[in-house]
Amino acid sequence: MRRSSRLHRALTTTAGLLAAATLVACGTSAAPEEVVPEKDAALDLPIALRPAESGLRSVMWVGNNWEGTASIVDARSLEVLKRGVNLIPDKAEETQRILRSPLATVFYLAINAGPGQGHNQYVDDMFTTVDGKYLAVSRPSFADVVWIDIAKATAGRTDSIVREQQMDGYRTDHMQVSNDGSRLLVSDSTERQVIEYSMVDETLPNGTKIRVGDRLRTFPSGETPHESNYTEDGERILHASIGRVYTPADDLDPADGSLLGLPLNKLGLSTLGLDKLLARLPWSALDEAVKADRWLQYVDADSFEVLDRWNIGKELAEAGHPGMSSAVRPVAVHPNGRLLYLQVSFLHGYVVFDTEAADLNGTSDYTLGGEPEPATGAVVDVVDLENRVPTMLREAYVNDSAHHGIAISGDGETLCVAGTMDDYAALVDVATGEATYFDEETTGHRYGKPYWSTEGLDETCWVSLSDDDAVAVLSTRTGDEVAYLQVGNHPQRVRHGYVPEAVVATW
Repeated sequence: MRRSSRLHRALTTTAGLLAAATLVACGTSAAPEEVVPEKDAALDLPIALRPAESGLRSVMWVGNNWEGTASIVDARSLEVLKRGVNLIPDKAEETQRILRSPLATVFYLAINAGPGQGHNQYVDDMFTTVDGKYLAVSRPSFADVVWIDIAKATAGRTDSIVREQQMDGYRTDHMQVSNDGSRLLVSDSTERQVIEYSMVDETLPNGTKIRVGDRLRTFPSGETPHESNYTEDGERILHASIGRVYTPADDLDPADGSLLGLPLNKLGLSTLGLDKLLARLPWSALDEAVKADRWLQYVDADSFEVLDRWNIGKELAEAGHPGMSSAVRPVAVHPNGRLLYLQVSFLHGYVVFDTEAADLNGTSDYTLGGEPEPATGAVVDVVDLENRVPTMLREAYVNDSAHHGIAISGDGETLCVAGTMDDYAALVDVATGEATYFDEETTGHRYGKPYWSTEGLDETCWVSLSDDDAVAVLSTRTGDEVAYLQVGNHPQRVRHGYVPEAVVATW
């Protein structure tokens, strides 16, 4: 159900009309010599959508978090090419290293008990180099990122790690690769920073030689750095920190009519006037103290300067949605670069945020890490999808995630949503908010705890089903489930990448 979609529809419609008007004004003819060859156009695409060049196979890498392995799927035929690729061949020595440090051991055990749900987190995110030779892997429990020789790893060799970089802190998380594939961003989970590494061997303009795996720069984040995304033009990085999602006390703002998950109108407080008294207490300050800094920010990709920084909880309150979380989970960026589709903690749905709209009340109401509230940026819509666990306590949500995974089709018309706690995936019409649900009832396949969604080639969306050790492939063109594939133990991140055809031929 859409809460307020009129402005959002107007924005997307206006963007389309402006684009059409521009084509008419400028004409549609072009000199033949100015036509960009198809191959060059493909090379301008981000790695996530760029088809393989000659000699390489386009594949989808599936990281099986609790198992420490990867599964490899042909991105076009949807055939599982390889299962059980070992991404932790150094498990014994890494575990020994951790146990020699009391502090590292505390974090190691805390990761198991908290985010890992009783399991070690061995594989979070993965990206290949553009030549398909190496796979970069973030390994939360080991607090590192490694570069693995794909040919060696898929052959079962244990000497596959060619480079390792430890975090400054004690856990890694999401990663992102630049649109040209030359840089890798890694969230240093416990250190309020994102670290940039090289994904290529090259000589910089100043003569400095760098190689794959070299650490380059950092930019600041809030508490628990999470997801990063490059804009389509590659000029900015959208980054979010999610705060302490592993802490209890998940509802500390009575502005929405509930406190600690209890509806105030059913506690008899209103008859005594206590509800109004409670509302005047500094709950937001307590919430910030418990959950800490949860920021959404744009960073300049060249200078690493923070350009804009928002508190989405406060932006939601300005838009008439008080009491919602400030923690931005996965994000989908509309191809126009203006609209963001944000999942936030505990929301069964998503928020539409217009980064170019004027601030709703026209004043700077908060400062985050020295950065004042931007003059632009406003919530224009909150879209509710089905909540199939209405009686579930917030503390039972996995890492505060009602939904964790959202992607958008290349034409910007369809969202693909992972309904984590609801055991469904959904394809949602961007203009209307109408959803088509995929679950055991509608497909005949179990959709247990979807934990990620990402775009693939040929207008597909890939959804990891962490409780069922499977991946579902949905077509954003036809609206159908086109594949359901068994992978490894607790699949999470799914990423498009490459493998040399010569390596595939050996499997």
